[in-house]
Amino acid sequence: MTAAEISRIAGVTRATVSNWRRRHDDFPAPSAGTETSPLYDLSAVQAWLRGRGHTSTASPTEELRTALRLLGPGSGVAARLFPLVAAASRRTTEELAELAAAPDDQLIARAEKTAGELPAAVPEAQPVRYGPDDAGAVRALLGCVREAGAQAAVDVLAERELDEGAASGVYQTPEGLALLMARLLPAGTSRVLDPACGSGTLLAAAARQGAQELFGQDSLPVQGRRTAVRLLLAAPEAETAIRVGDSLRADAFPDVTVDAVLCNPPFADRDWGHDELAYDPRWAYGLPPRFESELAWVQHALAHLEPGGYAVMLLPPALAFRASGRRVRAELIRSGALRAVVSLPARAAYPLHIGLQIWVFQRPEPGGTDRTTVLFVDGEGEQRDGAAGTPSATDTATAGAGARGGSRPRRSASSSSAASSAPAPSASASSFDWAGLTDRVLAQWAAFTAAPDTYADEPGVARAVPLVDLLDDVVDVTPARHVRATAADLDPAALARRVHDLHEQLAEQVAALAAASASGGWLPSGDSAREWRTATVSDLARGGALTVLRAATPGTRGSKGGAAPTVDRPVITAQDISAANPPSSGAVDIHADATQPVAAGDVLVRAVAGGDGAAMTRVADDRDAGALLGPHIHLLRPDPARLDPWFLAGFLGAEDNIASASTGSTLVHVTPGRLRVPLLPLEEQRRYGEAFRRVYELRAAVRRTADLAADTAATLTTGLTAGVLLPPDAPDASNTPEPDSRSA
Repeated sequence: MTAAEISRIAGVTRATVSNWRRRHDDFPAPSAGTETSPLYDLSAVQAWLRGRGHTSTASPTEELRTALRLLGPGSGVAARLFPLVAAASRRTTEELAELAAAPDDQLIARAEKTAGELPAAVPEAQPVRYGPDDAGAVRALLGCVREAGAQAAVDVLAERELDEGAASGVYQTPEGLALLMARLLPAGTSRVLDPACGSGTLLAAAARQGAQELFGQDSLPVQGRRTAVRLLLAAPEAETAIRVGDSLRADAFPDVTVDAVLCNPPFADRDWGHDELAYDPRWAYGLPPRFESELAWVQHALAHLEPGGYAVMLLPPALAFRASGRRVRAELIRSGALRAVVSLPARAAYPLHIGLQIWVFQRPEPGGTDRTTVLFVDGEGEQRDGAAGTPSATDTATAGAGARGGSRPRRSASSSSAASSAPAPSASASSFDWAGLTDRVLAQWAAFTAAPDTYADEPGVARAVPLVDLLDDVVDVTPARHVRATAADLDPAALARRVHDLHEQLAEQVAALAAASASGGWLPSGDSAREWRTATVSDLARGGALTVLRAATPGTRGSKGGAAPTVDRPVITAQDISAANPPSSGAVDIHADATQPVAAGDVLVRAVAGGDGAAMTRVADDRDAGALLGPHIHLLRPDPARLDPWFLAGFLGAEDNIASASTGSTLVHVTPGRLRVPLLPLEEQRRYGEAFRRVYELRAAVRRTADLAADTAATLTTGLTAGVLLPPDAPDASNTPEPDSRSA
């Protein structure tokens, strides 16, 4: 390991490590590298740190990454560790700690025996053998499973394999999106296939909805292993069959039909097998064009469905209108196979620069009821218009009326980026309002499936369009094209009242913003910036000044390996912290170790930095008390006799502090133990705390004002362009003051 890695695990600066090397004769000597870039033995450094009372501040996942890096490329240890994760997840924390403390030779022997319990459940798993050099990685893996959960360990191993294999274009399906897609399936769906399963996010979501037979295939062996272990953790009672291979060219389940298919397939894949598969019987709706690989995946999914079965797929927006796919789209519509298209906002899932779409298919039943309409839901507009937390212009209308770009294919749809192993969604997805979008989409889908012929459109949000209206020269099934509100949908009087209400709310919010931004009392510290001694959060926790509680990611194991209970109570999300909202979620799966309720005065820290300038921390108040922590949040509970909560939150959320305590590039993960806090008397802490509270209120007021201003402008534009609002009377020219020529 390098000196930089030593500084990370010890929670000190590089300069401190250099001082240790010079001042302490017993500091471990370099074991490799060069004189200018020495490398040190991890075990020796950890032993030296423990001997001097230095507890590692690196997260368990970072320690596992470090141990894997030290083995170098080509070691293959990551692949061999997958079965050990699955087996270790069935051990208690005490058993894992006892195993990790064993001498290297005993550790290796017992790890081989433990991993040998489950190799058959993991695709392409061979009899597991570990060597003496693997002891550090095995020990780090057990620590990661014990402290961060088995799923976190699986993601780190997958990241390592993807890095070594130079895999690119591999992205994670956000948990919220996977759950939305799974909930679009009918209740009672039992047999589910994902032919591009990646990390198994979609299959795990199907299991959470009650599916009992899960089939998956992926072209990357690492993703097959990842899915297999994930399902062993998330759905131990389900029957699973995971295979490795190209689903289009070498279908591992040629004779299997299922109740449903969930899939996030590769996009823009020009080497999907167009020529060699030209006469494949799966192309019942037409030969997919060479550059329309997504239509091959669609027909592959339909071919695996029982009559009446559903397929829910995440697809690029260009598929809805590209001329090359027009004939196949037309046949999917004409046959009744296409049931719905839902657009998603940009930044909801990778790639972040475009808004993807969810397409819902149903395999026609012989002699079944003819389908006459397709449902379109503009989730992109809903997310945009509803961002302020207030009714939007489309809400008013309802009340009044009663590609993934790039040359490389985006692969292994459910898998996570090779740049990050986080089980979390992306930074943008982690702050995305999946709960709100899911509720609105499911409400429209439920109403449509219950009575498609009498479904009542919601202008600007959702509309059922007759098939004959879609079968034109373009066959464009872009939701925004079909659901936008028209003048006939708008009630002029209702919209005018809405504009009046918005102006009043905006005026009140501007006044609140002015009060929050009032200047006064902000004095310079002197000729130079203040300097102070600092301590890490880990130091403060060891001293009893605060307690650190981690939020778990849904689907990870509990301390005894039990399943996570489903709770129905308020849950604080990362979005709530950044938007200064009260707890917004509920009825979600929460890890058994994360059921510690929030108390007033707790400090909440987002575990993933979004780079969006939003608040990273906040202090829980009475409205938060009793709520549970959602995923990707750290909770710090300070001793009020020693630490002021707002003082703590303010310094912890500083940009430089977050940057120095973070790892990753695509996803930036905050390690709370490495955050630093000045050591100040309690009375002075309270002065700073009051200042930080005012800053937080200013940030919240700015966000609310901006949201209201955007909503007001959008509503006015809609009313004027639709012809339901008239411009205000021009001011009397005689009373208009002459312009000041000097201002020109």
